[in-house]
Amino acid sequence: MPPSPHVLVLGGTTEARELAAALAAHPGVRVTTSLAGRVARPGAVAGEVRTGGFGGAEGLAAWLRERRVDALVDATHPFAAAITANAARAAAATGVPAVVLRRPGWRPGPGDHWHTAPTLATAAELLPGLGTRVFLTTGRLGLAAFAHLTDLHFVVRSVEPPAPPLPPRLDVVLARGPFTVADESALLRERRIDVLVTKDSGGAATSAKLTAARALGLPVVMVRRPPLPPGVRTVPDVAGALSALGLSPR
Repeated sequence: MPPSPHVLVLGGTTEARELAAALAAHPGVRVTTSLAGRVARPGAVAGEVRTGGFGGAEGLAAWLRERRVDALVDATHPFAAAITANAARAAAATGVPAVVLRRPGWRPGPGDHWHTAPTLATAAELLPGLGTRVFLTTGRLGLAAFAHLTDLHFVVRSVEPPAPPLPPRLDVVLARGPFTVADESALLRERRIDVLVTKDSGGAATSAKLTAARALGLPVVMVRRPPLPPGVRTVPDVAGALSALGLSPR
């Protein structure tokens, strides 16, 4: 990397914020974090911040050239497949070195009762045979996949209110994590939940619900991550991303 590099971080995750802070701590390193803008009040991020899309892979490639970006780190959510694909194409088109920061996924352990699904639609197909009161933690943008399940009662937790189409029998809990195991256990009991649906986001920040479900013996429908584009370089954490950029933790 050049003496005063410009690093673009595609953000929206805890790891992205941590990486931006680590990069900003290095004298001479310029870091810009790009946020999709889906959350009205995102947490504070070190360095420069831009909000909104780029206009696909071509738009991102143009931005990389115009802003003289020296390295790209895709630290988006593991399910942001379109953004990750565009980032890989833009990096290849411009020759900008790129790395994908992806926290490891979750794995079932003793006492877990997991049912894996490749998509939200498949997860919805599994539900009628598993329970009638569903804690749905797949994000507010994917609820349309469950809108046809009129006989089930859903509890959805979201930072902001979800938009239709929505399941007709729905309770929305507006809250921002992280949540403790005690928090999740209380919610599951109070709402009489008998099945949990979640995405394999990975990491400790949102794993408390899985611990609570295990303790209560509840089945979990786990939506698998979409595959990464072929040939992309991945790292599991912030330290790995810094190393890939030729930097050391400070």
